Amino acid sequence: MSHSADKLTSLLEPVVTGLGYEMVGIEWATDTRGRKVLRIYIDAEDGVTVDDCEQVSRQVSALLDVENPVRGAYMLEISSPGLDRPLFSLRHFERFTGEPVRIQLHQLFEGQRRFKGTILSVKDDQVVIVTSEGKQVTIPFEMIEKARLIPDYKAMMKGNSR
Repeated sequence: MSHSADKLTSLLEPVVTGLGYEMVGIEWATDTRGRKVLRIYIDAEDGVTVDDCEQVSRQVSALLDVENPVRGAYMLEISSPGLDRPLFSLRHFERFTGEPVRIQLHQLFEGQRRFKGTILSVKDDQVVIVTSEGKQVTIPFEMIEKARLIPDYKAMMKGNSR
């Protein structure tokens, strides 16, 4: 997570939690037209609705207008984490131990930047995964640029057919 993302998280998290939601994390993206997008992921025990996202958007927009922490034009987007949930912290990796994950690094590590496997554990600021080939890889958390859970759509489809 970049320094500016840390500052934004510190500014915005109290607003999001004050409204009764978990702030999963924030990321900068670019939309199809090339515009900067500030995406804030929120969650709640019972899930998140469009109305929840709109409520958080209004409050966060008001705060961003007053504080003005971001230079230049950007779009604000409030989103639920979705099935391919992004993982922003070591706590997230711990919470989803045993789940399949896709990880992208800032730089090469053991000859590659992308890893795919199952989260085995978190220890000493490192994420331990097991790849589909059975290889155990220990990745320093600070090297992780992006990480997302990999949804098991087949299992979900079987669950819905009953």
